[in-house]
Amino acid sequence: MSALLADLITTGVPPLDAGAMAAADARQAQLTKPAGSMGRLESLGSRLAGMYAVCPPPIPEPAVVAVFAGDHGVHAQGVSPWPQEVTVQMVANVAAGGAVVNALARQVGARVCVVDVGVAGALLDLPAGVGHEVELVSDRVVDGTGDFTMGLALTRAQAEAAVAVGVRTAERLIDGGAQLLVTGDLGIGNTTASAALIAVFTGADPGGVTGPGAGSDAHMLAHKIAVIRAGLERHRVEPADPIGVLAAFGGAEHAALAGLMVAAAGRRVPVVLDGVIAGAAALVAAALCPGVTAYLIAGHRSTEPGATAALAALGLEPILDLGLRLGEGSGGVLAVPVVQAAARLLREVATFESAGVAEREES
Repeated sequence: MSALLADLITTGVPPLDAGAMAAADARQAQLTKPAGSMGRLESLGSRLAGMYAVCPPPIPEPAVVAVFAGDHGVHAQGVSPWPQEVTVQMVANVAAGGAVVNALARQVGARVCVVDVGVAGALLDLPAGVGHEVELVSDRVVDGTGDFTMGLALTRAQAEAAVAVGVRTAERLIDGGAQLLVTGDLGIGNTTASAALIAVFTGADPGGVTGPGAGSDAHMLAHKIAVIRAGLERHRVEPADPIGVLAAFGGAEHAALAGLMVAAAGRRVPVVLDGVIAGAAALVAAALCPGVTAYLIAGHRSTEPGATAALAALGLEPILDLGLRLGEGSGGVLAVPVVQAAARLLREVATFESAGVAEREES
């Protein structure tokens, strides 16, 4: 385990700054609008002030989407209609700028960094000059995980090493100027691993937190649930041992995402969560370091049932609800302008006094 992660787990991440949040709440009441008229943007703005420990908070830009890629041995159990080599192909697609997350990142002015932390196959060669808008990083810990119905998905050492990849990624991106991180993921079979993780951390029955993922039909979904139940029966892990839970069921990308969240919180940088994979990883991060949850923003509500269960356990309310279930970071990226708008309101809207506008008369 990295020294930084061990320190954060031991000492905890800094709490939200109460003074900055109180100042933000007071400022919200003085802005030229009826109190509460901007709804949840107001509470989000105050949370951002607490995260950054200053009021008004900085506008969270630039934003960077960290897309972690990994493969899952449980794919061998027939839990996905897609062949495993699609993971390698999609890493190349993101690196070349042709995926959904790339298009949406361009729309909101975010950068994309894709990290191979656990892909099973060799990465495809990219044409010369391709990928100039995307950072492609090879920081592989394992060539795909093991099949959790047959044994551990990861060793404890591999799980800790993958968490450390996320820590390093967060540190590097923040040192490079990122003020907002967005979670992204790639990996055929990752919704199966996510549902298993969510079942462990929430205590929910697998049938209630498992969805179709990338297009499973009713028969495959029933099989997927049975596979997860078999894994849970094999590995009697406890939520109090998050590294052990990761080792039993997780993907390298889940571990890396958890590390990213903890490290970002330690640096007072908010993280926008994408869908069910991010939700599962956030449960790991919260188990590793409970204070991390204060720095997490739920970008959207995925249609995967496990995503709703994870957000409920984390106490997070999603910004968007658009019926999305792609992954990659797509829903998280779409929420970036809303997060930035919450800070911009506090920074740029005039107060009644500065604008010379009469305040509401009290009856």
